[in-house]
Amino acid sequence: MAATTHTVTNQAPPLVGYDVFTSDRALTEGVERHLDPALLGTAREQLSELGRTAGSAQAQEWGVLANENPPVLHTHDRYGNRIDEVAFHPSWHRLLGKAVSHGLTTAWSRPGGHLRRAAGFLVWTQVEAGHGCPLSMTHAAVPALRTDPALAAEWEPKLASLVYDEGLRPASQKAGVLFGMGMTEKQGGSDVRTNTTRARALTEDGTYELTGHKWFCSAPMSDGFLVLGQTDAGLTCFLVPRVLEDGTRNAFAIQRLKDKLGNRSNASSEVEFDGTWARRVGDEGRGVRTIIEMVAATRLDCVVGSAAIMRQAVAQAVHHATYREAFGGKLVDKPLMRNVLADLALESEAATTLALRLAAAYDDGGEQERAFLRIAVPAAKYWVTKRCTPLVVEALEVLGGNGYVEESGMPRLLRESPLNSIWEGSGNVQALDVLRALQREPLALNAFLQEVGLARGADHRLDGAIKGLLTELADLDGIEARARRLVERMALVLQGSLLVRYAPPEVADAFCASRLGGDWGSAFGTLPHTLDLASVVERAAPGRG
Repeated sequence: MAATTHTVTNQAPPLVGYDVFTSDRALTEGVERHLDPALLGTAREQLSELGRTAGSAQAQEWGVLANENPPVLHTHDRYGNRIDEVAFHPSWHRLLGKAVSHGLTTAWSRPGGHLRRAAGFLVWTQVEAGHGCPLSMTHAAVPALRTDPALAAEWEPKLASLVYDEGLRPASQKAGVLFGMGMTEKQGGSDVRTNTTRARALTEDGTYELTGHKWFCSAPMSDGFLVLGQTDAGLTCFLVPRVLEDGTRNAFAIQRLKDKLGNRSNASSEVEFDGTWARRVGDEGRGVRTIIEMVAATRLDCVVGSAAIMRQAVAQAVHHATYREAFGGKLVDKPLMRNVLADLALESEAATTLALRLAAAYDDGGEQERAFLRIAVPAAKYWVTKRCTPLVVEALEVLGGNGYVEESGMPRLLRESPLNSIWEGSGNVQALDVLRALQREPLALNAFLQEVGLARGADHRLDGAIKGLLTELADLDGIEARARRLVERMALVLQGSLLVRYAPPEVADAFCASRLGGDWGSAFGTLPHTLDLASVVERAAPGRG
């Protein structure tokens, strides 16, 4: 075939060889805003190092290979012995190793740990989202284990280790461990109180034998799992190690791996417990209370993870439009495309800004911030995760047919985009959780309104939205049926308040005009044309760092 028919023109180069952290202005400014200045220099250096790795061709190839070579379940060895092992591609281990070494499983004991980890998680998730599952659960297991000081002393140092130590061995023989969890059962889903897994007390205090089936057990090659089971006193939390201290395998039969929407790299499984040894975590009958802080931590990771997917989608879209020419000029300079890109950039920046504010509240740890998180986390989880999929769809469309093929990476982002809205409680669960906090915890509403009120008077559209929200909150008739509408408004008002205080005027103006002022259509790309959209798009461009 003649070489002239294969001349390639008007294609954007790969978005590679850039610093994912420093090129994200909303992210870097958020870290600078919330982190103790004494920690900032070291944090910037570490996050930039991770960002350069995330933007490298090598790391991007790891993400591709981990998904092109999904995990394989081996239930038995060659002799017929039950082994229940899952084999992963080497790229999966490289991704996990880099993440663990950069502190993405440790936050609870280091200064500014939650903010620094959230920023790193947001950067590294843009390489590949599937391995974020064990990272998130390992991080989130800490507050549950702290309900039992002896368990925490035994496990927490290894959960917080910077060493990724793969393979199934007793935890005491490993330099670092990962955790998974198994809460969901066939008949209950989010209604974990209907769990039927039974726990029978053994002679040694605090030890039990479990019998039951878990419909979703994440990251089955982890070293330990937090699971729920029923005792005579009610639903209780347990720690299930994969390998016992004498080196024998715990009874942990992996029945199958899920063929699921989303990433292909992570192994989600169904497991059977039949005489499975476990240690109680917290008091009998208090399982939900024991894991509640773990749930809150993983819900925050859902927000951060969605913000990461959104940021990568926007970065790819702006990058493509910067190089692609159509109808006599660069796509990025076309007024209608600029409107689309600016609208996407607003959504992404609002998600990132909110995620970092929540992480900073964890680091503060004071009563006011804890009360704020009680409402802000489920509200943010509800809204940000729901905005992820439509944003990725629109960003993919910016690339046109190029975005519809696997090599672009956009289909992988799209498949992953609904996950965080479902994981750790879907939309209705989050909305009802906000209602419970409003009805039972007046300090939580007060803290939320104080946070929002810090921007009062700065923008008339925000002020109007706050007034409307207060009217909604004063009317409790039919509140459950209105819960989604109410929580959406709460999340938008909170995002608006944060952007008015912290973002450049053109970003805050565009957000308030569209999301709060009602000057917006039903799809992305319907911002008021009088806004400074070029500045919004330029701010979102990757490759600046």
